[in-house]
Amino acid sequence: MITVRKSVGGTLMTLESIQKNTWIDMINPSDNEVDLVSKQTGIPDDMLKASLDEEESAHIDYEGNFRMIIVDIPIIEEENDNYVYNTIPLSIITGEGNFVTVCLKETSITNDFAEGRIKSFSTERPLKFILQILYRNSVKFLSYLKQIDKTSHRIQSELQKSMKNKEIFQLLELEKSLVYFSTASKANQVVIEKIAKFEELKDMPEEMDLLNDLIIENKQAIEMCNIYREILTGTMDAFASIINNNVNIVMKLLTIITIIMSLPTLIASLWGMNVPVPFGGNPAGFWLVLAITLPLTVCFALLLINKTRKIK
Repeated sequence: MITVRKSVGGTLMTLESIQKNTWIDMINPSDNEVDLVSKQTGIPDDMLKASLDEEESAHIDYEGNFRMIIVDIPIIEEENDNYVYNTIPLSIITGEGNFVTVCLKETSITNDFAEGRIKSFSTERPLKFILQILYRNSVKFLSYLKQIDKTSHRIQSELQKSMKNKEIFQLLELEKSLVYFSTASKANQVVIEKIAKFEELKDMPEEMDLLNDLIIENKQAIEMCNIYREILTGTMDAFASIINNNVNIVMKLLTIITIIMSLPTLIASLWGMNVPVPFGGNPAGFWLVLAITLPLTVCFALLLINKTRKIK
């Protein structure tokens, strides 16, 4: 899908054709759409297709008069009735009066610009547009990280009550999402540091202020990723220890019951042998053996339980 927009009098207008100083928003474009934009803008096909590879890493590339900036952006996907956090690449291509964004999926980051939720945005200032997109991206990372933290607390509360595998798998998914976010934020930081070296920024005080805010936000996202990962890892280790401890308690209880039951089983086995035994001819022999067995079993059980408590 291709959407062409242009700032006209402070308002973002949707156009039918590509013009100068327009924003060309490409979402999972087909080969025909890539060829069309390439012919009308002069941007090489490989540049337009770069971010369509989910494994493409964040970097800056140049080809002729065109400059391509690829960053990782956060997304939420629904999987098995759960929301999974992931990242995908977004490419921003500038040059020859054109501004192109290419992404595999429709995202809230570009939608915020398209729906006019970003102030002081203009397609005629491409460098500021780039910084605004990156700043919005860092803010989105922080927002999703807060959601992950809230989800983690909710799952932990459920896990304390149920101790089911479902909650453990959900925590593992969150931990994996934090790994993705941490890797993406660090890669984006390298790109931001390269942007800070652009010569044209020296004469743009407004863009420089936005760049400084962007650096702060992205570093905060990196720190929050690290903090939440450490907390979640510690929580997972704690719950693993609790689960192991619960299993040990159950096994210990079963072992105690088995040992206690072994005494009456032993006595019953001896008196059940096909040889002469005490009380064998006594009509009350069964009750006499039972009267001997029960006190011995109770004493043995109390002794075993007392020993177990001392081990604690």
